[in-house]
Amino acid sequence: MDLVAKFWNYCHTLRHEGIDYSDYIEELTYLIFLKIADERGIKIPSGCKWQDLISHEDEELLITYNDILAKLSKQDNILGDIFTQPIAKIRNSLSLKKLLNLIDEINWSNFNEDVLGSMFEGLLEKAASESKKGAGQYFTPRPLIDAIVSVMQPNPYEEPNFSISDVACGTAGFLISSYEWFKNNKFSSNLTDKELEKVFKHTYYGQELVIRPRRMAQMNLYLHGIEPSIILGDTIYEPLRKDKFSCILTNPPFGTKGANQVPDRSDFVIKTSNKQLNFIQHVYSCLKDFGRAAIVLPDNVLFEDKAAELWEYLMSRCNIHTILKLPDGTFLPYANVKANVIFLQKSVPTKEIWIYDARTNSDSITKNTRPLSAKYFEDFIKSYGSDPNANFSRKDIGNDSRFKKFGIEIIKERGYKLDISWLKEVTITDHYSKIDPKILLSTAISEMELIIDDLKEITQLLEIDEE
Repeated sequence: MDLVAKFWNYCHTLRHEGIDYSDYIEELTYLIFLKIADERGIKIPSGCKWQDLISHEDEELLITYNDILAKLSKQDNILGDIFTQPIAKIRNSLSLKKLLNLIDEINWSNFNEDVLGSMFEGLLEKAASESKKGAGQYFTPRPLIDAIVSVMQPNPYEEPNFSISDVACGTAGFLISSYEWFKNNKFSSNLTDKELEKVFKHTYYGQELVIRPRRMAQMNLYLHGIEPSIILGDTIYEPLRKDKFSCILTNPPFGTKGANQVPDRSDFVIKTSNKQLNFIQHVYSCLKDFGRAAIVLPDNVLFEDKAAELWEYLMSRCNIHTILKLPDGTFLPYANVKANVIFLQKSVPTKEIWIYDARTNSDSITKNTRPLSAKYFEDFIKSYGSDPNANFSRKDIGNDSRFKKFGIEIIKERGYKLDISWLKEVTITDHYSKIDPKILLSTAISEMELIIDDLKEITQLLEIDEE
């Protein structure tokens, strides 16, 4: 079953109520959360359960629904946080009953996936596909998340106080995948109640700027039995918190919106308004000694002058051991941006950097005909090796290999700029003759729209400077 299509059909029910798409996403979230909690036996206060809603047949259903939302918002635990300031947008009991019946038809727990995250991201993607402007935000594709988690191995029992964080967590895709990795590798078997409490209450952390994805992150994790700490706030412009983490997996927001001032942070050695560079500095500050991180970053972070300054500073303090150059189109349909994943370990100086090029001479990702899947990362996972900090030996088989080593002396000679290419490109004729012309046109249009958006943002920044 196509969950996104089903969710989109549910939205048609809510559109008759005059509800904006961002509001009906939230409305569906409340209801499906209660349904999944009922299926999984998750603790919900008496009078606020799914059955308390679905059993109603009269016109007082809407009153009951609003009462449930109000009662949940007053809970003195994570439920109260999840349901902070809920406002029911549905104004008709008949419409609400229809929606409840549609949701009740399905056992959502049968789906082996992050249901709420899939709903939120899928609906935003649908909106982006149907609008020239797009959804305004986008998320890390699940195959990429799972590949990163697979090599980073975030095991809560690797050390007594192991903790994992995503400093720009969205709907908690990295945290959910990390927990699923832990569970699927059977690390959770034979744990005592106290050990399980450590996993469920003192392991998973995050921060998110926008209230809706943060709410869904909390719901997602709670439905997995986890009581996370997901802070609502600006990661790079607010003061650094005292928490330190063993592992950070994150995909900071790309682009320049909101990046017209330098954060007032004493721990940021490189003073810049570039959001991505500031997120890198934030991740470094938040890691424990010898902690590790994987950060998804756009191409400009590899070669800009300020970026080179930051890499020079960090390489004496971190082992920036691996870079994964992602396939073109990885983030379609949200954006056609070229991106990478940087893997590092704090407190160990860099001696060499291994780069895996999954982009050159590779088929571009397309949403419909060639979607991103796990197969795109199988060879990378194998090449990365079994140690998350790259301490085991790796094999460089020469310039024909996608995985190649570059010593620190080469990096210094390049002025610490990391946009290194070595694979020989196929000729333009050979390459483009194999691509559907419709795909070429679609890609060209997407790139032109991105250029126009960038020019508009530059214009806005110039107008701000003139004020």
